This record gives sequence, C-alpha cells and structure tokens, in this order.
Amino acid sequence: MRGPLFYSKILLFGEYGIIKDSKGLSIPYNFYNGALKIDEHKTVSTHESNQNLKRLAGFLTALQQEQPALVNFDFTALNLDIDKGMYFDSSIPQGYGVGSSGALVAAIYDKYASDKITVLENLTREKLLRLKEIFGAMESFFHGTSSGLDPLNSYLSLPILINSKDNIEPAGIPSQDQKGSGAVFLLDTGTTGETAPMVQIFMENMKQEGFRKMLKDQFVKHTDACVEDFLKGDVSSLFGNMKSLSKVVLDNFKPMIPKGFQELWQKGIETNSYYLKLCGSGGGGYMLGFTRDMDKAQEALSDHKLEVVYTF
Repeated sequence: MRGPLFYSKILLFGEYGIIKDSKGLSIPYNFYNGALKIDEHKTVSTHESNQNLKRLAGFLTALQQEQPALVNFDFTALNLDIDKGMYFDSSIPQGYGVGSSGALVAAIYDKYASDKITVLENLTREKLLRLKEIFGAMESFFHGTSSGLDPLNSYLSLPILINSKDNIEPAGIPSQDQKGSGAVFLLDTGTTGETAPMVQIFMENMKQEGFRKMLKDQFVKHTDACVEDFLKGDVSSLFGNMKSLSKVVLDNFKPMIPKGFQELWQKGIETNSYYLKLCGSGGGGYMLGFTRDMDKAQEALSDHKLEVVYTF
C-alpha cells in the first residue's frame, strides 16, 4: 500500500496574528511530502511512526465519541492497517514550521474519514471552514491547539488566503518570475522548534495590554499590508511593509528567534539586503527571508543553508 502524497506548507504571512484575526497567506511547498505506507517488516525507523499512529488513532476514537457530529472514521480499517505496520513515510522535517503534522492529518482524513469533503467538490466557504474545524481538532493531538490551516493547505494543495478566522478562501497568487532576482527563501537555523511552548509564551504575552496593542496596531497592520501587496504583486510596497514587520517581530517576539539569529535579523534590516520573519511558531526550524537580490542575500548569509521558495 502507498497512499497519495501530501505536501508541506509555508505560512508566508500570519503566524500568531491569525490567532487574533489578522490576514494570513499559506502556500503548499512541494519540495517536501509524505504518504501513508505499510511496512510489514516493521523496521526500527518505521516502528516509531507506527506507534505514533496508534496513539493518534486512540485520540481520534475519543474525539469521535466526544464530537460525533464533527467527523467519523473507519476505525476498523485504520486499526487493521496500523496492526499491519502502517507508518507515515515523510521527507518533511519535524519541528521546522513547514507542516509535518499537517500532512499526516490530511493523509489520515483522506483515507479513513467517512463522508469526507473532497477536493473535487465545489469548495464553498462553509465546506472550507468545516474542514478547517475538523483538521484543527485532529491536529490538536500534536500541538495542544491548532488552527487546522496546515492540514487544510496540505489536503487541498492550494494557496489559502485567511481573511479572518471565519473567512478563508483559495487564493490565486502571482506566478513566479523564474528569471527574477528577488526571492522568498527558507533559512535553516539548524535546530528544531517546539510549537506548544512558543504558543504558550505568546498567550502569556497576550495578557499584557501593551503587547495586545502592539499586536493590533503594528503586527496585524503590517501583516495585512504584506498579504495584500503579495497578492497584488506590488513588490516595492511589499518590501516596505516587510521591513516594518521584520522590525516589529525582532522587538516583540525575541523568545521565538533563536539567540544566534537575532544579530543576523538586525543586520538584514540595517543593510536592506534581506528581511527575516518567523516561519510558523519559531523557536528553531526554518525562518523565512525576503530579498530583492538573492545573490546579495546569499553572500550576506553565506554561513547558512538557504532554500528558495518563490521568485519575484
């Protein structure tokens, strides 16, 4: 058995802000993917994933009992496949902010959910929100809480525009300029990040009035502007707003930026050769970079591994 491929994702804009109704833009990233497979020999490498699936199946059983109207699964088939040695064969790095658990959730829903909403249907806003709610409940197994956006992106394999919590839609993004010198890139911090503790820090900060005001007046404002600029293809306005957003994050989200990278972050703002932002919850994994000149950025960040995601 080999199931269909589910891709990683990149939340270009909206990390943390979408918890408080900022805009967001999420795109599939086909460089990494995963699929459900059965390994009847149960090797050491597949055993851990198989055990994880067993725990997930237990969690989903309880979820179905608590919320029978939300989603139903064919547990007979799921548990049988797990007993046969099913695992998630994935190239998506874990703890890197590119949706490793989201792809797994999408794969399980696709194969085992009864009456599932399929990609081939007319995807109304109600259906998208329903999927997001189901995926959020499923993915909470991994993170404690989940918006459901990562699995949604992986399941649909479409860019998704988040206008607000209750308003999401598939988005058309400008086609890439393959000869363009500008780029969005991933910067590898070389360490993994844990989502739950980072979200915990954010929620603690949200108790302070000054932080809430900064989030609304600066972070959400610049995030929304970046989303609009990106969708319109207005590159010069995008880089102006991106610089502002990068500054706000450096000043207010320090715990989410690994220590060795705060200086690099500042250097990008000062030299204008690149601007960094969080990729997912931060704390490690990837950071996202935006540059008008990829050669210049590569030179400035020559000690680090960069992966181009999108070209301007």
